[in-house]
Amino acid sequence: MNQPAGVPSPPSPLGVRDLNRLRVIESIYLHPGCSRTDITRRTGLSRGTVSSVAEELERAELIREHEAPGEEQRHRGTGRRPTLLSLVPGAAFAIGIDIGREHVRVIICDLAGEPVAEHWSPAQVDEAPSATLDLAHDLVQRALRDAAVTPDRVLGAGVGLAAPIDPGTGEVGTDGILPGWQGVVPAAEMRRRLGVSVQLANDADAGALGENVFGAGQGIDDMIYVRLSAGVGAGLILAGRPYRGARGTAGEIGHVCVRPDGVICPCGNRGCLETVASPVSVARQLEHVIDRPAADRLPALLAAGDRRVRRAVADAGEAVGFALSAVVNVLNPELVVVGGELAAAGEVLLEPIRATIHRHSLTGAATAAKVITGVLGDRAEVLGAAALILARSPAALAERMRTSA
Repeated sequence: MNQPAGVPSPPSPLGVRDLNRLRVIESIYLHPGCSRTDITRRTGLSRGTVSSVAEELERAELIREHEAPGEEQRHRGTGRRPTLLSLVPGAAFAIGIDIGREHVRVIICDLAGEPVAEHWSPAQVDEAPSATLDLAHDLVQRALRDAAVTPDRVLGAGVGLAAPIDPGTGEVGTDGILPGWQGVVPAAEMRRRLGVSVQLANDADAGALGENVFGAGQGIDDMIYVRLSAGVGAGLILAGRPYRGARGTAGEIGHVCVRPDGVICPCGNRGCLETVASPVSVARQLEHVIDRPAADRLPALLAAGDRRVRRAVADAGEAVGFALSAVVNVLNPELVVVGGELAAAGEVLLEPIRATIHRHSLTGAATAAKVITGVLGDRAEVLGAAALILARSPAALAERMRTSA
């Protein structure tokens, strides 16, 4: 599991023992299967301090000792074998919640990032914030019961929402996007329902984090994740950290104008990328040549080689590439990951994206930006939402130890 962002600073004030505990937990979290010598080197703590803290964490069943694969045979009969330390996966859990325009998905992940329970439900989200958040709560409770996770082992809940979030107020505040949510503070509402701490992000930002931590972007410090679903947006990882901008609207590529004479977008502008590159808009363009070309029929029609659908998807890819070309010039990413429902079109979509980026971007920037589909599919956003909480797990575990001492 790749970690794109450092663990946040602990709440102050903490005593020396608390800080030492945090540094050891953080080292083990970021480098699973490390030795006491490794921790000593990375933290600058003494070997005695590391051993003392490790023993304390073992007694609390937060970490476990184990051997590296193959060590048992290699060291048989040669004395004491080196032991490695890792967090106990089931010592704590993170909740991930993905609230799209037409669905709610939840997942429970252990400390190793492994899903232990998951639920999904269709939903009409745009005009129904209370009903949507109630549904998310119900799905979380069902998943926790399925995984037999008790409340005391829950670190918190991450939420990815299909709208920009004002980082100052926590409100959904952009006109035309989830119009029924104007003025709602989703994190506070979800916290009230679940009784745990909640971290909130735009869904594309969550998708970028998911692919960076668990998927196609592992080890990549500069990448763009483009989500082509009912809404179109992008999440940015820059210099190894999520980037959201001053008011939380960084990456709103879906509202870049690609057709000045195009149709009116829900945001109030004309010809936005979302009006030509979402699965719904692609299906709408085919209405005069295909009977009932619903968005969920596009993969089957593509698989059947329907030339009309291939052309519509390729046109969408060209529009995406045009919008991305300026972003590639400005940010010079190493990777562009395409996700969302339309990403299932594969090379029919990707080739026009690549060709248009190369046509409109600087050669060096275009060559550096590899364009691929994500590997997490429709779980990118919900896993990224869980990753918001897992990134804070060392501080949360250290605080648990402090308050229980």
